[in-house]
Amino acid sequence: MAYQAPDNEPDTDSKKEIRLYNPYKDLGIPNQNLYHLPSSPEYLFIEEAERKRRSWGENLTFYTGCGYLGGAIGGGARGLVDGVKSFEAGDTLKLRINRILNSSGHTGRTWGNRLGIIGLLYSGIESAMMETRDTDDVWNSVVAGLGTGALYRISGGVRSAAVAGAVGVVVAGTVVTVKQAFKRYAHLALESLIGTGINVIGSTVDTLTAFLGRSVSLQLISSTQSDENGNGKVVKDTFLEGIIVSLPTLGAGECAFSIHFEWDDSMGIPGAFYIKNYMQVEFFLKTLTLEDVPNQGTIHFVCNSWVYNSKLYKSPRIFFSNKPYLPSETPAPLVKYREEDLKNLRGDGKGERQEHERIYDYDVYNDLGNPDRNENHACPILGGSTTFPYPRRGRTGRYPARNDPNSEKPGDVYVPRDENFGHLKSSDFLANSIKFLTRYVLPAFESVFDMNLTPNEFDSFQDVRDLYEGGIRLTTEVISTISPLPVIKELFRTDGEQVLKFPPPHITQVNKSAWMTDEEFAREMIAGVNPCMIRSLQEFPPKSNLDPTIYGDQNSKITAEVLDLEGCSLEEDYPFSETLKPVAVELSLPHPDGDESGATSKVILPAKDGVESTIWLLAKAYVIVNDSCYHQLMSHWQNLINSDGIIERTFLPSKFSLEMSSAVYKNWVFTDQALPADLIKRGMAVEDSSSPYGIRLVIEDYPYAVDGLEIWFAIKEWVQDYVSLYYPTDNDLKIDPELQNWWKEAVEVGHGDLKDKPWWPKMQTVEELVESCTTIIWTTSALHAAVNFGQYPYGGLILNRPTLSRRLLPEQGTAEYEEMVKSHQKAYLRTITPKLETLIDLTTIEILSKHASDEVYLGEMDNPHWTFDSRALQAFQRFGNKLNEIEEKLTEKNKDGRLSNRIGPVELPYTASSY
Repeated sequence: MAYQAPDNEPDTDSKKEIRLYNPYKDLGIPNQNLYHLPSSPEYLFIEEAERKRRSWGENLTFYTGCGYLGGAIGGGARGLVDGVKSFEAGDTLKLRINRILNSSGHTGRTWGNRLGIIGLLYSGIESAMMETRDTDDVWNSVVAGLGTGALYRISGGVRSAAVAGAVGVVVAGTVVTVKQAFKRYAHLALESLIGTGINVIGSTVDTLTAFLGRSVSLQLISSTQSDENGNGKVVKDTFLEGIIVSLPTLGAGECAFSIHFEWDDSMGIPGAFYIKNYMQVEFFLKTLTLEDVPNQGTIHFVCNSWVYNSKLYKSPRIFFSNKPYLPSETPAPLVKYREEDLKNLRGDGKGERQEHERIYDYDVYNDLGNPDRNENHACPILGGSTTFPYPRRGRTGRYPARNDPNSEKPGDVYVPRDENFGHLKSSDFLANSIKFLTRYVLPAFESVFDMNLTPNEFDSFQDVRDLYEGGIRLTTEVISTISPLPVIKELFRTDGEQVLKFPPPHITQVNKSAWMTDEEFAREMIAGVNPCMIRSLQEFPPKSNLDPTIYGDQNSKITAEVLDLEGCSLEEDYPFSETLKPVAVELSLPHPDGDESGATSKVILPAKDGVESTIWLLAKAYVIVNDSCYHQLMSHWQNLINSDGIIERTFLPSKFSLEMSSAVYKNWVFTDQALPADLIKRGMAVEDSSSPYGIRLVIEDYPYAVDGLEIWFAIKEWVQDYVSLYYPTDNDLKIDPELQNWWKEAVEVGHGDLKDKPWWPKMQTVEELVESCTTIIWTTSALHAAVNFGQYPYGGLILNRPTLSRRLLPEQGTAEYEEMVKSHQKAYLRTITPKLETLIDLTTIEILSKHASDEVYLGEMDNPHWTFDSRALQAFQRFGNKLNEIEEKLTEKNKDGRLSNRIGPVELPYTASSY
């Protein structure tokens, strides 16, 4: 029986380019609708509809057919020429025609057969490659070209086959390159047609006015005058008029258009407008400014939204003016329009999310693996269970996997287009770079090592530094593959000798070896890329929280007897020092007799000379590997985690990354994410009413905490000022249904696995709202900056921030130990991240560490008319001024030589919390 399409599947060609055949669809419809036939193909089964490339049979038919047809046409043409050349004096017309037909037919058949066979070979090899690799990219075509050429000429000997294979590679690569270049050109041309309108500033539009005409219309909606149904009056459609070229607020790549509305006093005050796009291309609408409105002056609508063809929406797109209202204060004529817009944003939880939608709904992380590929690529579902609890992701609604109906097929992450990076923003480059990196750059890097063009091991620290100083030599094929990509042009420098260089990380720019010092190792725990994990020791020796009946004795083996405290007593007179130093590293392994037997541990002490100094350097490396992995998986909650993704391939936890991230979430507490609460919980601060913010730092020169507290309380002051404008009392907050529903959804749906935890704020007081909003803003701004933008400055030197440990600490009497004695550098490099994974790591973190040139920072707004409320504007101006003062203060602190933790041995000023 044919597959019956579910209710949530699109019915029109405007939704998707493929449709599933449903024999029961549209039964009983009017006869005239039978003539409104779609042009897209119908499919019987989901598998056919989901397929993004030709099947092997289609490939066989396509390439063989095209080869034979092309050969027949070309051969026929060549035969025609040969036939004409064979004319002899005295030939009759019939004889001449016969010569042409014989020659054309013979040559056409010969060429057709040859090219048909080539097409047959090519299709078979390419289909086999696609099936084996489960991906469709340029490498399939290149290998198919190589194999086809070699097989076709193998009868002529090895040399002939090699030459033919090389020709096949060139031809296949050229065809793919031309095809991709054409696709890029088509995409750019389309982008150049995207525009905006209406006194209305928007995205680039090269030739929009040439055909704009009646392609975009608007309808104003009254906020004070109602129709017979009690809804705001709507004026008739009005279309865009002439382009404005002299508007002083226009930015680069922006255009503005004028429009004249027919509006009189009986219509009242405009409070919203509909906009309809009749073009096939979308545009980005930034603002609508109504001027000379009677008794109102100027009314601003701040839109910042993509508007697609109107047929894609169930109701016209609507935008409201910048005048803020609580639900209870919303003008009656606008209530129905507001409710409709909220309904559209919520969606109905059905169907696959489309690019034009703005729907926000939730799902578990069931798309991290690809069980249809093989069982090794299957991943556990994160969220929805006590085994693997996790926050929810944005729902995509993709089809389920064939081998696991509870898992979704992997695909692009759905983010409403308005929340994603715009196509003109340089920040969009950063988002797309990860996709380019995974699909093109990483396979190209792997090919370098697969072909043994460069060893996969560093032999010295200078080999590592050569990535920045000398570069790494690549083949012409690899360079041609990756050099056209924006990520390569932006991140690396290439020269005529095909050398690829990484930018030098800041940590090596002043002193190339300072990263090895104990002072720098310790300083980075409070001022490096992951400064929010260090804890104050509350008991000594440290004790484990693991259940001893299950895991045995996991308590630390670091005792006062094994430490060298330079004659000081740990309990009484160990001197307080603002400059931290490591005093021991404990390395533990599972007990060979099982978990219940505890752990086997070894305590490593600092050393400066001999083989002991190498052992100490390796011990610190093991610490950093764990810190690097925790940083990406938890502190940064990286979105690069998926089956065989970048994190799994280049970080120590490998395939267990997902489970580890979920395990940490089990103990996550929302209220602990507030910076003061976090510092106190980690023992890095204590409550002290006499201190400026009510808490006192245990280490006064703790750059992350010092800077963070300044920013945290500036954010909180701004939130308090803003919230108090609209919720002067707790009761005002309690009776706001939109606010209460927002918080209920965030807790019970977004964090459904932890929804019953008692620590969640109940959102019944203004203070709870202020604290919650401050925590969210802090997390997404200054905290993210602290753990993100320092990744390449510190981790760009893989020696300083390794991500893998490949072997255990060498034991005496082993070959590894002897190697360590002979060369501490080689021993270190054989333990940490190898060369291929280093290239992947460095490329990834360089992308993630970048600031976009058009980035809007905390305390800034990209539109001065973001709100009508002058009180809110004044409060935000005070917030911006406060942040500027903080920035100046922190800059001066970096110049204070007494605050050694802000600069350190590597002389890298602490600016990671820059917002």
